[in-house]
Order: sequence, then structure tokens, then C-alpha cells
Amino acid sequence: MASGKSSLLPRIIIVLAIVGCLYAAYYYLYRNKAGAGDQVSGTSSAPSGGSKGGVELGIAYGTEKKTWLEWAVQQFSSAPEGRNIRINLIPKGSLEGAQALVSGDKSIQAWLPASSLYKDTFIQDWQIKYSNAPILKEESLALTPMVFVIWDERYHAMIQKYKSLNFTTVAQALQEKGGWNAIAQKPEWGLFKLGHTHPAKSNSGLMTLVLMAYDFNSKTRDLGLKDLLNVQFQDWMAKVERATTGLADSTGTMMKDMVLKGPSSYDAVFVYESVAIDFLRSAEGRWGEVHIVYPKENMWSDNPYYIIDAPWSSKEQRQAAEAFLKFLMSEAVQKESLKHGFRPGDPNVPVKFAESPFTQYERYGLQIEPGSTCEAPRAEVLNNLLAIWQRSQGSR
Repeated sequence: MASGKSSLLPRIIIVLAIVGCLYAAYYYLYRNKAGAGDQVSGTSSAPSGGSKGGVELGIAYGTEKKTWLEWAVQQFSSAPEGRNIRINLIPKGSLEGAQALVSGDKSIQAWLPASSLYKDTFIQDWQIKYSNAPILKEESLALTPMVFVIWDERYHAMIQKYKSLNFTTVAQALQEKGGWNAIAQKPEWGLFKLGHTHPAKSNSGLMTLVLMAYDFNSKTRDLGLKDLLNVQFQDWMAKVERATTGLADSTGTMMKDMVLKGPSSYDAVFVYESVAIDFLRSAEGRWGEVHIVYPKENMWSDNPYYIIDAPWSSKEQRQAAEAFLKFLMSEAVQKESLKHGFRPGDPNVPVKFAESPFTQYERYGLQIEPGSTCEAPRAEVLNNLLAIWQRSQGSR
């Protein structure tokens, strides 16, 4: 009996070993199959910043560059340097993009605001929260100044009444209680209606306030707190701003509304030259011609490209951001920017030639020289200017 048990034990051990091997083989094959299925469906747990499927690059950008950037992304995806890089364009107002980064929006690795006007404020806010300098690399992609866009018939009426179109005469027109009846004996035109974007959300709106301050103080540099604390300036700006028609979040959206709805929406808007150029033809086809006027004191929107040194950005994402920047600065892409109204950031790319919008649309008032250009104020000046504006507007 004992000898029978001793002969059975090795057989049991062999059977158990075979079962174990079969179970191990089944487990291994099943996991491999599941893993393969995950990769096909795109649900791999590898981080998107450096996964085998490529690199995802999130770019927050000002919407004034929408059509140009969308074209560039499409071209980049077909180019060798764009292989395995997926670009997510995230439309955000310039100030909105800065605030999203400081708040820790992990979808953004590069920031393309309309100008560097808000750069110092962004850096200060970032360093309070993250300590490090936020910008790894920067480059100016394209340039555009600010302009008034006004319906042509109304432009001639303004010139006849006030002799010029600038913030001083626009302020006078806005304060006319009799509206266009007092300005040009045109009661059917209603009140004079000016539009600009929201200064706390859009770069062009903030730039509007800065240029108003420079205009009032008759200077082009060294805008200081003393200038802003002038009670006469504050009263003048408050009257202008209270009479302003709406405060759009986006420059492009506001210009589109003007073109779609005609003079019933705005008599004039203050926008980027590039946005005005983009809409010149469509405006003429719906409501007649518009006229472009450059303010006495102007500023350049330099459309910077900032690669952000964010804790959530991977090495691969930073390299992808640099590859796309290099592509945007290539001659072909810089030339394309002209079609969208921008002046190329590469000084070697010409601005005026037969097919250039600055030649084709010269009759609308476009000009190469934008007038006296102002320097960007310090961060503390911008912050106080916004605070003064917000107090003057109440809950608006």
C-alpha cells in the first residue's frame, strides 16, 4: 500500500506541472492579445507626449492667426519634419492663453499670442506660482499694426466734420448726443458706434487702452503711472469706453460681425491690420467699401511664438514645438502669411510687390508705414491701466 502511494505521487506532480505550464501559456497569450488590441484602438497607457504613436503638441493661439495656422499645420503634417507630430490648435485670446498657462492647463506646450505686450505680466504671474522662467525659446512670427476700419461713406463724413480720424475725434463723435445727425445730418445712421475687443480678454483690446493713453498724453514712450493717475485722462477714457458698442472677446469675431451685419452693428472698429485685410473683399461685396485709417500713435503686434518650460511638457513635446517653429519661419510659410494680411517676421521676405495685399488694396488706405510706433509699457502700468478701466466700467 505504501509503495502504491509513493508511485502515484510523482505522477500527480507531473500532471500539476503540465497544468501550470498550460495556464501560464494561456495567460501570456491572452495578455499579449489584449495589449495588441489596446494599441490598435489607440488607448495605450503610454503618455501622449512621447508615445510610440507620435508626439502631441498643444498650441494656444490668438484667433487672428486662425486661417494661416490651420494652413501651416496641414502643410507641416505632410512634411518629413512633421511626421509623428500631432498638433492641437487651441484658440484662445492672448490674455486668456496666458491665464490658462498660469492656471496649469496641461494641454498647452506652446503659446502664440497676438503680441508680446502681456509678456512681462505673464512672466511675473508664472514665477509667483512655478518659480522658473517660463519661456524656453521665442521668435516673432509676423508683424501687424492696429488700424481703424470704418465704412467709407462714414469716413468721409467724419473727415468733413473733424478733419481727421483718431482717438480724439472718435471720442468727440461718441459724445455727440445727436449722433450722426449732429455729425453729418444723417439721422438714419443713428448714434456713432465704435467697437474694440475686451481689454481683459483680448490683446487688441488691451492695446486699444494703451494707445488711448499714449494719444491723450501725446507721447510714444515711457507711459507711466503718473499718466494713468491723471484724473482728466481717467474721465476721458471712461466716457469713451462707456459709449463703446459691445466688447467682443475676439478681434476676428468682431470684424466678422461688422462685415455680416453692416453699419447697423458698427460704424468703425479698432482691429489688427491683418484682420482688416482678411475681410476687405467680403465687406465690399455686402455693404460697400470700408476705409482703413492708421492711428496717430500705433503699436506693432509681433505675434510671438513661445515654447513654454512647463513642468507638464516632455522633452519630445519641446522638440516638436521647436520643429514647428522652424517650419513656420521657413520662406514658403512666411510668404503665405502675407495672403492673410501679416507682414512676415523674416525681414528677407518682401512686403510690397504686384500680388501683395499692400499693393492690391492700397486704395482702401493700406500703407507700409504705420506712423509713430509706441513702446510697450511695463507690467505694473498695464495692470493699473486694466484696473482703472475695470473700475470705470463697473460689472461690464
